[in-house]
Amino acid sequence: MSEDSKQRAIVIGSGFGGLALAIRLQSAGIATTIVEARDKPGGRAYFWERDGHVFDAGPTVITDPDCLKRLWALSGQDMARDVDLVPVDPFYALDWPDGTRFDYTNDETRLMEQIAALEPRDVDGYKRFLDYSEGVFREGYEKLGTKAFLKLTDMLKAAPALARYQAWRSVYSIVAKFVREEHLRQAFSFHTLLVGGNPFTCSSIYALIHKLERDGGVWFAKGGTNRLVAGMVALFERLGGTLRLGDPVTSIATRNGRASGVRTASGWSADADMVASNGDVVATYRLLDHARGKSEAKRLAKKKFSPSLFVLHFGLEGSFPEIPHHMILFGPRYKGLLGDIYDRGRLAPDPALYLHHPTRTDPSMAPEGCSTFYALAPVPHRGRADVDWQAQGEAYAETILDTLEERLIPELRSRIRTRFHYTPADFESDLFAHLGSAFSLEPVLTQSAWFRVHNRDNEISNLYFVGAGTHPGAGIPGVVGSAEATARLMIDG
Repeated sequence: MSEDSKQRAIVIGSGFGGLALAIRLQSAGIATTIVEARDKPGGRAYFWERDGHVFDAGPTVITDPDCLKRLWALSGQDMARDVDLVPVDPFYALDWPDGTRFDYTNDETRLMEQIAALEPRDVDGYKRFLDYSEGVFREGYEKLGTKAFLKLTDMLKAAPALARYQAWRSVYSIVAKFVREEHLRQAFSFHTLLVGGNPFTCSSIYALIHKLERDGGVWFAKGGTNRLVAGMVALFERLGGTLRLGDPVTSIATRNGRASGVRTASGWSADADMVASNGDVVATYRLLDHARGKSEAKRLAKKKFSPSLFVLHFGLEGSFPEIPHHMILFGPRYKGLLGDIYDRGRLAPDPALYLHHPTRTDPSMAPEGCSTFYALAPVPHRGRADVDWQAQGEAYAETILDTLEERLIPELRSRIRTRFHYTPADFESDLFAHLGSAFSLEPVLTQSAWFRVHNRDNEISNLYFVGAGTHPGAGIPGVVGSAEATARLMIDG
């Protein structure tokens, strides 16, 4: 087939979902151009270099590496050519204000010893929870994770399995059914926060994350998540794909009820046989030059959106081998804090933190003798709490530093050599994220599978969606799975 006769696709946005989709399309012989608003690829997986430190914006937890390796295998290549993945153990070190510490690890003996130390009866309970997690992993991830839910009948076919695993229940309530001890209940339910879900309202199907981690491990790309992005870009460009950076799409053109191409802020425009968006779903529909754009944006804007994040990046003098790669510092409250974030729109004075310490695994991400960190706190999105982050951001950063000094690094402030923070306002301005949400639509049952934004628009048959707002949802495995579902629709026509 000549270049002129090839089908042409445009993918808006170069997050993991957009890159994975573009690789699949290009591997199938569809001439694909990615159009990215920012000066670097990656979407939420952006990065900065400050004073010799490399700061990943996130995500930093890589699970199910096989879903990534399959992208290279499409063209008979090996991911190891472009990306060096190394295992992280423990997966997370969990820490509570009362001094309790739990290393969530894949070492079965060590894991069971820790569970028994907190509550001996929960050893058998945990094993039953793991069996449950394996079941929902099989039904929710292996069978449905790369399936497009375009019709209600698709959902009805999945309903018996969802009912069998009580999908209407929350992850926390399922964990509590098997496990008695409160620290353990938190340890085995917090994972939904990594995809924007409240453990007390997120569908129990998301308990599959536990099995996903146990089977596939937790990994880190040497050099940072940005090196995984760079590896995907290298693969895409070797396949002949085109990446256009620093040029936001300002409109999606339509002709005769079909998407016909895009126009960008620079005035550049291109025609295409199909258009896919890895951007925010509300923002994408607002770009659509068609009556459906306005109506769908209005409809979606009324849905429940995930919280946002406040992320404090900092580089320190010295090394901290005692601090693991991933830590969760739970606050004094669990359900109450989540209620502040998801329901009451209150900026909590006692945040829970995810602490990322990449130099524990890869010292090259900081100057010699120094360390790179970020501390992430879930916070309400801008529709729930309209905080003036320009005025309050510095104060909230100090709140986080207080927590870290009190519980982990007593001399932290005296060691800081560089720092900056990223707020919900930045998610909104940099990523066009509706309300500054960090994970798009909240993953409750009534906004999952068929109830989520479809991988293909119902009326404009060559307009497609990929990423956190579509099925199956946020997280690297989720958005890479959505890319497989969307690519299948685009390639099959």
